[in-house]
Order: sequence, then C-alpha cells, then structure tokens
Amino acid sequence: MEFYTQRQYRGPLKAAIFDWAGTTIDYGCCAPAGTFQDLFRRNGIEATIAQAREPMGMHKRDHIATMLAMPEIARQWEAEHGSPHSDDDVTRLFETFIPLQLKALPNFLDIIPGVVNTVDAMRARGMKIGATTGYNEEMMGFCQEAATREGYVPDVSIAVTQVPAGRPAPWMAVKAAMELQVFPWESIVKIGDTVTDVLEGLNAGMWTIALTKQGNEVGLSRAEVEAMAPGDLAPRVERATQKLAQAGAHYVVESVEDIPPLLDTIEERLARGERP
Repeated sequence: MEFYTQRQYRGPLKAAIFDWAGTTIDYGCCAPAGTFQDLFRRNGIEATIAQAREPMGMHKRDHIATMLAMPEIARQWEAEHGSPHSDDDVTRLFETFIPLQLKALPNFLDIIPGVVNTVDAMRARGMKIGATTGYNEEMMGFCQEAATREGYVPDVSIAVTQVPAGRPAPWMAVKAAMELQVFPWESIVKIGDTVTDVLEGLNAGMWTIALTKQGNEVGLSRAEVEAMAPGDLAPRVERATQKLAQAGAHYVVESVEDIPPLLDTIEERLARGERP
C-alpha cells in the first residue's frame, strides 16, 4: 500500500489583495461605466449602463470586445457600420477609450468610507496589502496618488498591463502575492466588487470576499445610495448578493467596513485545515 502526505496550512491570513475602482476608490465604480457608454455613443451605439457594467473588472480591451459581442450591441454595430465588428475595431475603440478614461478619472477618485480603518485593522494583524486593477499603469497611477493623499497605500499594486492576461485569469493576484513575498495562496484573501474579481481570486486559490452596496453590481454613487429609500435599495443589493455568491465568492457583504469580522472566520476555517 502506498501512503501520501497531504500538506495543510493552518496558520493565519498573511495578506489581502484589493481591487481598486468600486472596492477602495470610486464608490459605485462609476468612472469606467460612464466612459464605456460615452465610447460606444461616439461610435453610434447606445449601450445601456447594465451592458457597460456587465464585464467590469476585465482588461479594458477585453471589456470592449465583450460588449461588442453582446447580441443587441452587435446588431447595432452592424446596422451602423455595415458589417460585424472586427479585431481592428476593438483595437481602435480601446485606443480611443484610454484618453477618455484618463480625462474622467480625476472626478472619481474619492476613497470609499471604511477602507483606511479596514486596512489598518489588517495591518494590526500582521497582514500585507496588495491591489490589482483592470486599469493600465497610467490609470492606476491616478488611483494610487489620490488614495495616498487619503491614507490608503498598498504595499504593491498591479495593473492589468503588467501581466500576460487580465481577470478572470489569476496572474495579477499571483504577481501581487509574489511581490508581497506571501504564500501559500490560502493565506491570502482577494477582495473586489465584480464577478471577475471573484474569479481572479478563486483561480489563484485564494479566499474571496465580494462587496455589493458600494460596488459595480449595485452600481450607484454614494450620494445615490444615501438618497434612495431602503425599500428600493434592498432589492438591488439582494440581486448583487445572489450574483456574486453564484460566481463562487466565499463571502458577500455590503461594504469594505464589513470585512474585519470575516478575517477571524476565515482563520478559524484555516485552523481546521480548510482551504478555499
């Protein structure tokens, strides 16, 4: 008879890797959503806000390609341009998108409430902090500069242009872990507000926490959330919760302020020998 040894990590969490827009800055993930609508409108296509938000979290070129493949947008494109979209069209739209997003970003860089306190609580536990984003390096630089002014400074931050492929591939999370010099993967928690954030974490073998009320899936600014009647807001939060849970998130909460108690829960699961 042959015997096999299975190694089990039963130690504490060592790091958290956050998304940027909709998770730590830009409540509601409004900057990219509006820019995608503007981009398509400039090309004769009326994309809904739901269509603009659906692929959120991806490399922005992949995001554009995914939108163009949506049946209603594909029909509009062919009617407007006389033929189905091509890869060259995706490239051209992406090149147009970059300056539009850079122009819009400064209006959407406020830190989300609770981020600094949550990160401070993580650091007090000995955790390192990483960040990943579907933005390119120049866009990420805007985010880092604004966040630094408000007291949020990740130890490392990885842009999608620094890895072979963006979400749902795990490479940004893996590169962040490598630069943080943290392993095993189950000692890391990935935090984001989109399905692709969840898949990035799962594909990297990490614990995943998804955020609803403050993020892309609810898709409202902080002012809009605060002005909305609870009875109108609750169904939107519930739909977002179901969507992110169905994507495989280990935990789904409304905001980054709800994260600290989950860290103890995850560490209890690790101590029992559980893995993501």
